[in-house]
Amino acid sequence: MASSSPSDLENPHATCSYAPLPGGTGDEPTVSRHPKKSAAIFLVCAFLSLAFVVALIGVDKAELNTNEAAVVLSRGRGVDKGVSEKSFRPLLGAENSYPWSSNMLDWQRTGFHFQPKNNWMNDPNGPVFYKGWYHLFYQYHPDAPVWGKIVWGHAVSKDLVNWRHLPIAMETDQWYDEQGVWTGSATILPDGQLVVLYTGSTNESVQVQNLAYPADPSDPLLINWVKYPGNPVLVPPPGIDEKDFRDPTTAWKTPEGKWRITIGSKVNKTGISLVYDTEDFKSFELLDQVLHAVPGTGMWECVDFYPISKQGENGLDTSIDGPGVKHVVKASMDDDRNDYYSIGTYDALKGKWTPDNPASDVGIGLRYDYGIYYASKTFYDQDKQRRVLWSWIKETDTEASDISKGWASLMGVPRTILLDKKTQTNIIQWPVEEINRLRTNATVFKNLVVEAGSLVPLELPAASQLDIVAEFELDEATVMRLNDVSDADVAYDCAKNGGAATRGALGPFGITVLAHEGLIEHTPVYFYVAKGVDGNLKTFFCADQSRSSSAMDVDKSIYGNVVPVMKGEKLSMRILVDHSIVESFAQGGRTCITSRVYPTKAIYNNAQVFLFNNATAATVTASLSIWQMKSAQI
Repeated sequence: MASSSPSDLENPHATCSYAPLPGGTGDEPTVSRHPKKSAAIFLVCAFLSLAFVVALIGVDKAELNTNEAAVVLSRGRGVDKGVSEKSFRPLLGAENSYPWSSNMLDWQRTGFHFQPKNNWMNDPNGPVFYKGWYHLFYQYHPDAPVWGKIVWGHAVSKDLVNWRHLPIAMETDQWYDEQGVWTGSATILPDGQLVVLYTGSTNESVQVQNLAYPADPSDPLLINWVKYPGNPVLVPPPGIDEKDFRDPTTAWKTPEGKWRITIGSKVNKTGISLVYDTEDFKSFELLDQVLHAVPGTGMWECVDFYPISKQGENGLDTSIDGPGVKHVVKASMDDDRNDYYSIGTYDALKGKWTPDNPASDVGIGLRYDYGIYYASKTFYDQDKQRRVLWSWIKETDTEASDISKGWASLMGVPRTILLDKKTQTNIIQWPVEEINRLRTNATVFKNLVVEAGSLVPLELPAASQLDIVAEFELDEATVMRLNDVSDADVAYDCAKNGGAATRGALGPFGITVLAHEGLIEHTPVYFYVAKGVDGNLKTFFCADQSRSSSAMDVDKSIYGNVVPVMKGEKLSMRILVDHSIVESFAQGGRTCITSRVYPTKAIYNNAQVFLFNNATAATVTASLSIWQMKSAQI
C-alpha cells in the first residue's frame, strides 16, 4: 500500500516476476490589435507480468480509417515559405487516421503546459520579464490548427505557470511581414526601454529583420505595439539566400558600448551565425566574420547566445562577460529539427566564439533535449536572477487529428539553465521552481526492492497529471561482476536497441507511465547501464514511445542518450506527466527527453503507473515520491 504522506511510511517489497523475452537466455543480464490480499496480489502480478512481456513485444494492429480533413503535402507545411517543416507525417503505410473519438482527443489537452485556447502555435518569441509580468509571445495562426500566415500571440503571467491570454501583439499588416511575423527576440535597454527585433517574411517571401517597440512603455501588459516606419532594418547580405536569414537574438553589449546580435543562416551546407553591431537598432554593421560556423550542419534557425557562470548558482544577463563566465551557443537545426548547444569561449573584441570541445560542437554534439523539442529561446529573468528556457513542443499525430481537436502544439514547461558544476561540460536544465506549487496529494514509496524481471504496479489516485521523482540503486555485486565481462553490451543505443524490450544485465529499469491495464499501451522511461567500447560502464537514459498508443498514425520513436553519472551519485529521474506530453529529466537535468504520446486506452481513470526492472541480472532498489498535479490557469 502507498502512503498519502511524503514521509515515514514504507511500501512492502512487492514484486512480480515474469519470464524473459523470447530470444533471451534469461541469464544475461509581431499600433496592432486583434478583436484548455495475497491470492489476489499473486493473480494480479502474474497477469501484469505476462502482459508486460506481450506489450514489450508488439502493439495491437488497430484498424485505420480515412479522415478527409487530413492534408498531405509533398514537402510539408512551411518548407516552401522558407522555414522548417511544420507538419508531422506518419510513416509510409500509416497515413490513414485512427478513428479517434472526441473523448480521446479531449484527454490530450494538457493541464499545466502553456498553449493557446485553440489553433496553431509554434516558436516562443521575445520572452521577457517587464514591469512585474512575464511575457510570452509566440508564433500563432489564429485561423486554423495548422501552420499558416503567422502572427504574434501574446500571454502574460506572474509566475510562469498561470497565464492570461492577451490580444494578438503583431499582425501581418505590412509589406515586409505580409507572409508572416516570424521569430524574434526582446532586449531591455539600460533605461528600461524595450525593443524587439523579429523576422518578417515579405510580400515576396524574402526574410528581413524588423524593429518594433511598445506603443505605451508604461503599460506593463504591453498590449499595443508599433512597427518602426523604417523597416526593414536588415535584409539578407550578399551571399546569403533570401530564405536563409532569420531569427535575431536578444542583443548584448560589446566592449565598445554598442549592441550586438546574431542571426542564423547557412552557406551551402555550413550552418552559420552572422554577427551585427548597432547603436540604435535601426542601422547595423555586419562584422567580417561569423560568430560561429559548423560545416555539414545546414541551416541554423533560432540561434541563441548567452553566458553561464562557471561557479555561481544564478543566471546571468546576456551582456555579462569575464573570466568566471562561459558562453553557450545554441542552434535549431533545420535539417533534423533538433536543438543543439555547445559550451565555449567568447572573444568579445573579435565577435568570435570557440567551442571548448570541437568534437561536441553545435549541431554535432549535445542537445537540449533528446525527444520532441525545437525552436527554443532563453531569456534572463532579472527578477529572480535566472536564465529561463522556453521551447516549442510540436504535435506528432496527424493534421486530421489536430483539426478535429481544434488545436496544435504546446510549450514545454519553462526550465532554468545552469552550468553543471560537476562535469563542467554540459548544462543542467530543471523545471522552474514555481511548477512545484501545483503539487498535491503526495504518494511515497520507499526502498522498493525490484528483482530482475519484475513489475510493480503503483497505486495512485490518478495518473494523467503527475510529478514523479525517483532514485534507483543497482546491486553493486552485479555491477562489479559485469566489469569483469569483456563482451557485454557494446555500443548500446536507446533508439536502435529495441527500447525497453531489450534486456541486459543492468537494464532497462525505470517507470512506465500512461499505462493501460495489461500494458497494451504504456510509455517506459528508464535507465540502461552498459559497458561501452572503451570498457567502461555508461548509463543511458531513454524514453520508449513504441508502445505508447494502439494508433498507428502517431510518432512511436524511442529517444535517449548517455547521461553522465558521477561517482557516489544515485541514479535519479524526474518525470512530468501531463496528458499527451511527458517530460523526463535524468541526474538533476543533465539529460532531458520530451515525449508526445497519444494513448487510446490509457486515458482518464484507465491510466496507470508501474515500476519495472527488465534487467536479466541486477536487482534494483527504488524510492519514489509521486505528486498529483493541479491544473494551471491557462
